[in-house]
Amino acid sequence: MAAVSASMVKELRERTSLGMMECKKALKEADGDIELAIENLRKASGLKAAKKADRTAADGVVAVKVAEDGSYGIAVEVNSETDFAAREPNFAGFVQTVVDAAFAAKQADVAVLMAGELENAREALVQKIGENIGVRRITLVEGGVVGSYLHSNNRIAVLTQLEGGSVELARDVAMHIAAVNPQVKPAEIVEKMMGGRIKKFLKENSLLEQPFVKNPDVSVGQLAKDGGAVVQTFVRFEVGEGIEVAESDFAAEVAAQVEASKS
Repeated sequence: MAAVSASMVKELRERTSLGMMECKKALKEADGDIELAIENLRKASGLKAAKKADRTAADGVVAVKVAEDGSYGIAVEVNSETDFAAREPNFAGFVQTVVDAAFAAKQADVAVLMAGELENAREALVQKIGENIGVRRITLVEGGVVGSYLHSNNRIAVLTQLEGGSVELARDVAMHIAAVNPQVKPAEIVEKMMGGRIKKFLKENSLLEQPFVKNPDVSVGQLAKDGGAVVQTFVRFEVGEGIEVAESDFAAEVAAQVEASKS
Protein backbone atom coordinates (compact mmCIF):
# COMPACT_ATOMS: atom_id res chain seq x y z
CA MET A 1 0.00 0.00 0.00
CA ALA A 2 1.31 3.45 -0.98
CA ALA A 3 2.12 5.87 1.81
CA VAL A 4 -0.35 8.73 2.26
CA SER A 5 1.54 11.98 2.82
CA ALA A 6 0.30 15.18 4.44
CA SER A 7 0.66 17.00 1.11
CA MET A 8 -1.64 14.45 -0.57
CA VAL A 9 -4.27 14.90 2.13
CA LYS A 10 -3.93 18.68 1.78
CA GLU A 11 -4.44 18.52 -1.98
CA LEU A 12 -7.50 16.29 -1.65
CA ARG A 13 -9.00 18.61 0.97
CA GLU A 14 -8.48 21.62 -1.30
CA ARG A 15 -10.11 19.83 -4.22
CA THR A 16 -13.08 18.39 -2.31
CA SER A 17 -13.56 20.70 0.74
CA LEU A 18 -14.00 17.58 2.89
CA GLY A 19 -12.50 16.96 6.33
CA MET A 20 -8.93 15.81 6.89
CA MET A 21 -9.82 12.39 8.31
CA GLU A 22 -12.28 11.66 5.50
CA CYS A 23 -9.66 12.62 2.89
CA LYS A 24 -7.01 10.52 4.57
CA LYS A 25 -9.34 7.51 4.69
CA ALA A 26 -10.28 7.97 1.02
CA LEU A 27 -6.62 8.11 0.00
CA LYS A 28 -5.81 4.95 1.94
CA GLU A 29 -8.71 3.11 0.30
CA ALA A 30 -7.50 4.36 -3.11
CA ASP A 31 -3.90 3.31 -2.37
CA GLY A 32 -2.71 6.91 -2.63
CA ASP A 33 -4.36 7.60 -6.01
CA ILE A 34 -5.90 11.08 -5.65
CA GLU A 35 -8.03 10.88 -8.80
CA LEU A 36 -9.46 7.52 -7.71
CA ALA A 37 -10.08 8.88 -4.23
CA ILE A 38 -12.04 11.80 -5.72
CA GLU A 39 -14.07 9.42 -7.89
CA ASN A 40 -14.85 7.19 -4.89
CA LEU A 41 -15.84 10.20 -2.81
CA ARG A 42 -18.09 11.41 -5.63
CA LYS A 43 -19.85 8.04 -5.77
CA ALA A 44 -20.23 8.01 -1.98
CA SER A 45 -21.68 11.51 -2.01
CA GLY A 46 -24.21 10.43 -4.64
CA LEU A 47 -25.35 7.54 -2.45
CA LYS A 48 -25.64 9.78 0.61
CA ALA A 49 -27.56 12.39 -1.38
CA ALA A 50 -29.99 9.72 -2.61
CA LYS A 51 -30.59 8.49 0.95
CA LYS A 52 -31.41 12.03 2.11
CA ALA A 53 -33.56 12.94 -0.91
CA ASP A 54 -36.83 12.05 0.83
CA ARG A 55 -36.12 14.37 3.77
CA THR A 56 -38.01 17.68 3.68
CA ALA A 57 -35.82 20.68 2.92
CA ALA A 58 -37.93 23.77 3.66
CA ASP A 59 -35.24 26.16 4.86
CA GLY A 60 -32.45 27.73 2.81
CA VAL A 61 -31.99 30.98 0.91
CA VAL A 62 -33.11 32.85 -2.18
CA ALA A 63 -30.85 34.85 -4.47
CA VAL A 64 -31.16 37.17 -7.45
CA LYS A 65 -28.87 38.49 -10.16
CA VAL A 66 -29.70 41.19 -12.69
CA ALA A 67 -27.80 42.38 -15.76
CA GLU A 68 -26.13 45.76 -15.31
CA ASP A 69 -28.30 47.24 -18.06
CA GLY A 70 -31.46 45.82 -16.47
CA SER A 71 -32.29 43.73 -19.54
CA TYR A 72 -32.90 40.49 -17.62
CA GLY A 73 -32.64 38.90 -14.21
CA ILE A 74 -32.65 35.53 -12.45
CA ALA A 75 -34.23 34.51 -9.13
CA VAL A 76 -33.26 31.23 -7.46
CA GLU A 77 -34.32 29.30 -4.35
CA VAL A 78 -31.97 26.70 -2.86
CA ASN A 79 -33.25 24.68 0.09
CA SER A 80 -31.65 22.98 3.07
CA GLU A 81 -33.21 21.23 6.04
CA THR A 82 -32.10 23.79 8.64
CA ASP A 83 -31.19 27.45 8.92
CA PHE A 84 -27.84 26.36 10.35
CA ALA A 85 -26.91 24.67 7.08
CA ALA A 86 -28.16 27.66 5.08
CA ARG A 87 -25.62 29.86 6.87
CA GLU A 88 -22.72 27.50 6.16
CA PRO A 89 -20.04 29.10 3.89
CA ASN A 90 -19.93 26.11 1.53
CA PHE A 91 -23.71 26.31 1.12
CA ALA A 92 -23.44 30.02 0.27
CA GLY A 93 -20.73 29.24 -2.27
CA PHE A 94 -22.90 26.59 -3.90
CA VAL A 95 -25.85 28.99 -4.14
CA GLN A 96 -23.66 31.61 -5.81
CA THR A 97 -22.40 29.02 -8.29
CA VAL A 98 -25.99 28.08 -9.17
CA VAL A 99 -27.03 31.72 -9.60
CA ASP A 100 -24.03 32.52 -11.77
CA ALA A 101 -24.62 29.47 -13.96
CA ALA A 102 -28.35 30.20 -14.39
CA PHE A 103 -27.60 33.85 -15.13
CA ALA A 104 -24.90 33.11 -17.70
CA ALA A 105 -27.04 30.56 -19.53
CA LYS A 106 -30.39 32.36 -19.02
CA GLN A 107 -31.59 28.95 -17.87
CA ALA A 108 -34.72 28.59 -15.74
CA ASP A 109 -35.11 24.82 -16.08
CA VAL A 110 -33.67 23.34 -12.87
CA ALA A 111 -33.17 19.85 -14.31
CA VAL A 112 -31.27 21.16 -17.33
CA LEU A 113 -29.12 23.51 -15.26
CA MET A 114 -28.24 20.91 -12.64
CA ALA A 115 -27.18 18.21 -15.07
CA GLY A 116 -23.48 17.39 -14.80
CA GLU A 117 -21.03 19.29 -12.62
CA LEU A 118 -23.61 21.25 -10.62
CA GLU A 119 -25.33 18.04 -9.55
CA ASN A 120 -21.96 16.60 -8.53
CA ALA A 121 -21.35 19.74 -6.49
CA ARG A 122 -24.76 19.40 -4.82
CA GLU A 123 -24.11 15.77 -3.91
CA ALA A 124 -20.71 16.65 -2.49
CA LEU A 125 -22.31 19.40 -0.41
CA VAL A 126 -24.92 16.96 0.93
CA GLN A 127 -22.08 14.67 1.96
CA LYS A 128 -20.17 17.49 3.66
CA ILE A 129 -23.10 19.16 5.47
CA GLY A 130 -25.17 16.04 6.12
CA GLU A 131 -28.52 17.51 5.05
CA ASN A 132 -30.78 17.22 2.05
CA ILE A 133 -30.03 20.17 -0.24
CA GLY A 134 -31.81 21.01 -3.46
CA VAL A 135 -32.34 23.72 -6.04
CA ARG A 136 -36.09 24.17 -5.88
CA ARG A 137 -36.92 26.79 -8.52
CA ILE A 138 -35.46 29.33 -10.91
CA THR A 139 -37.25 32.15 -12.72
CA LEU A 140 -35.97 34.24 -15.61
CA VAL A 141 -37.47 37.70 -16.20
CA GLU A 142 -36.38 39.25 -19.47
CA GLY A 143 -37.32 42.38 -21.42
CA GLY A 144 -38.17 45.94 -20.52
CA VAL A 145 -36.37 47.23 -17.43
CA VAL A 146 -35.69 44.60 -14.77
CA GLY A 147 -34.83 45.45 -11.16
CA SER A 148 -34.30 43.33 -8.07
CA TYR A 149 -34.37 43.41 -4.30
CA LEU A 150 -32.90 40.86 -1.90
CA HIS A 151 -33.89 41.09 1.75
CA SER A 152 -30.95 41.17 4.17
CA ASN A 153 -31.91 37.77 5.58
CA ASN A 154 -31.74 36.17 2.10
CA ARG A 155 -35.23 34.72 2.58
CA ILE A 156 -37.16 37.07 0.28
CA ALA A 157 -36.15 38.02 -3.26
CA VAL A 158 -38.06 39.98 -5.88
CA LEU A 159 -37.64 40.68 -9.58
CA THR A 160 -39.74 43.39 -11.25
CA GLN A 161 -40.20 44.16 -14.90
CA LEU A 162 -41.16 47.66 -16.03
CA GLU A 163 -42.07 49.09 -19.40
CA GLY A 164 -40.04 52.29 -19.44
CA GLY A 165 -38.49 53.93 -16.42
CA SER A 166 -35.10 53.19 -14.90
CA VAL A 167 -33.35 50.30 -13.16
CA GLU A 168 -33.45 52.35 -9.94
CA LEU A 169 -37.23 52.69 -10.22
CA ALA A 170 -37.54 48.93 -10.86
CA ARG A 171 -35.50 48.32 -7.70
CA ASP A 172 -37.75 50.60 -5.67
CA VAL A 173 -40.84 48.69 -6.81
CA ALA A 174 -39.08 45.40 -6.03
CA MET A 175 -38.25 46.64 -2.53
CA HIS A 176 -41.91 47.56 -1.96
CA ILE A 177 -43.07 44.13 -3.08
CA ALA A 178 -40.61 42.43 -0.76
CA ALA A 179 -41.79 44.52 2.19
CA VAL A 180 -45.54 44.47 1.60
CA ASN A 181 -46.07 41.10 -0.12
CA PRO A 182 -48.87 42.27 -2.46
CA GLN A 183 -51.34 39.85 -3.98
CA VAL A 184 -52.06 41.06 -7.49
CA LYS A 185 -55.57 40.10 -8.60
CA PRO A 186 -56.81 39.72 -12.18
CA ALA A 187 -58.60 42.81 -13.53
CA GLU A 188 -61.83 40.91 -14.19
CA ILE A 189 -62.17 40.07 -10.49
CA VAL A 190 -61.68 43.69 -9.50
CA GLU A 191 -64.28 44.82 -12.06
CA LYS A 192 -66.89 42.55 -10.51
CA MET A 193 -66.49 44.04 -7.07
CA MET A 194 -68.97 46.80 -6.27
CA GLY A 195 -69.52 49.53 -3.71
CA GLY A 196 -67.24 51.02 -1.10
CA ARG A 197 -65.20 47.82 -0.70
CA ILE A 198 -63.47 48.33 -4.05
CA LYS A 199 -61.14 51.07 -2.90
CA LYS A 200 -60.20 49.16 0.25
CA PHE A 201 -59.70 45.97 -1.70
CA LEU A 202 -57.46 47.67 -4.23
CA LYS A 203 -55.27 49.27 -1.60
CA GLU A 204 -54.79 45.97 0.17
CA ASN A 205 -54.54 43.62 -2.78
CA SER A 206 -53.52 45.51 -5.93
CA LEU A 207 -49.84 46.41 -6.20
CA LEU A 208 -50.45 49.62 -8.15
CA GLU A 209 -52.92 51.00 -5.59
CA GLN A 210 -50.82 50.27 -2.53
CA PRO A 211 -49.09 53.19 -0.77
CA PHE A 212 -45.40 53.07 -1.65
CA VAL A 213 -43.49 51.74 1.34
CA LYS A 214 -40.93 54.60 1.29
CA ASN A 215 -43.55 57.32 0.76
CA PRO A 216 -47.13 56.39 1.79
CA ASP A 217 -48.49 59.57 0.17
CA VAL A 218 -47.71 58.09 -3.26
CA SER A 219 -49.15 54.86 -4.66
CA VAL A 220 -46.91 52.35 -6.42
CA GLY A 221 -48.81 53.04 -9.65
CA GLN A 222 -48.19 56.77 -9.33
CA LEU A 223 -44.54 56.15 -8.51
CA ALA A 224 -44.16 54.18 -11.73
CA LYS A 225 -46.10 56.78 -13.75
CA ASP A 226 -43.99 59.64 -12.40
CA GLY A 227 -40.90 57.69 -13.50
CA GLY A 228 -42.31 57.16 -16.99
CA ALA A 229 -42.91 53.46 -16.46
CA VAL A 230 -45.61 50.80 -16.31
CA VAL A 231 -45.27 47.71 -14.10
CA GLN A 232 -45.38 44.70 -16.40
CA THR A 233 -44.84 41.81 -14.02
CA PHE A 234 -42.98 40.72 -10.93
CA VAL A 235 -41.65 37.57 -9.28
CA ARG A 236 -41.41 37.18 -5.51
CA PHE A 237 -39.58 34.24 -3.91
CA GLU A 238 -39.82 33.54 -0.18
CA VAL A 239 -37.91 30.61 1.26
CA GLY A 240 -40.05 27.53 1.87
CA GLU A 241 -43.38 28.97 0.73
CA GLY A 242 -45.71 26.19 -0.35
CA ILE A 243 -43.61 23.38 1.11
CA GLU A 244 -45.47 21.14 3.54
CA VAL A 245 -43.41 20.37 6.61
CA ALA A 246 -44.41 17.41 8.75
CA GLU A 247 -44.96 18.49 12.36
CA SER A 248 -43.39 16.32 15.04
CA ASP A 249 -44.08 16.13 18.76
CA PHE A 250 -40.59 16.04 20.27
CA ALA A 251 -41.86 15.19 23.77
CA ALA A 252 -43.91 12.30 22.42
CA GLU A 253 -40.91 10.97 20.46
CA VAL A 254 -38.72 11.04 23.58
CA ALA A 255 -41.41 9.34 25.65
CA ALA A 256 -41.77 6.63 23.01
CA GLN A 257 -38.04 6.02 22.97
CA VAL A 258 -37.93 5.77 26.78
CA GLU A 259 -40.83 3.34 26.77
CA ALA A 260 -39.19 1.25 24.05
CA SER A 261 -35.94 1.08 26.04
CA LYS A 262 -37.84 -0.46 28.99
CA SER A 263 -39.15 -3.36 26.97
